[in-house]
Amino acid sequence: MKKIALLLFIGLVSLSINAQEKTTATVDPNAPAFEFEADVIDYGTIELNADGLRVFKFKNVGKSPLVIDRIQSSCGCTVPKKPEGPIMPGASGEIEVKYNTHTAGGFSKTITVYSNATEATKMLRIKGIVLKAESEVVKQKSSVSSK
Repeated sequence: MKKIALLLFIGLVSLSINAQEKTTATVDPNAPAFEFEADVIDYGTIELNADGLRVFKFKNVGKSPLVIDRIQSSCGCTVPKKPEGPIMPGASGEIEVKYNTHTAGGFSKTITVYSNATEATKMLRIKGIVLKAESEVVKQKSSVSSK
């Protein structure tokens, strides 16, 4: 009886494994596609309250219009702006990113672009260092030298 139950169980398991469909993702050859000049923008070392606006430039190298649904940043200190309307095949577009440079220190932020491209979710990154205000540096040096 145990052998029959075991054989029945093995048979059912093998049937369920074989019954599952094997799906493969097919890529539409006519789909739009991004080609960015750079995936990372390095601000380098910038002054406190400096202009934090930078631009990611890209081209639609696909065969149909590229539509950016939305762009999301990893924090509120980074404000991305998506292009209005579709980017036609062969045309270029820009994604503006404004980083709030009112806080001193290093930063590394991610911008996620959601679109109808072959790569539906594209990750971009900005990084850099915002210097302290000169008056803060002078105060720190004077407090260290007076000790």
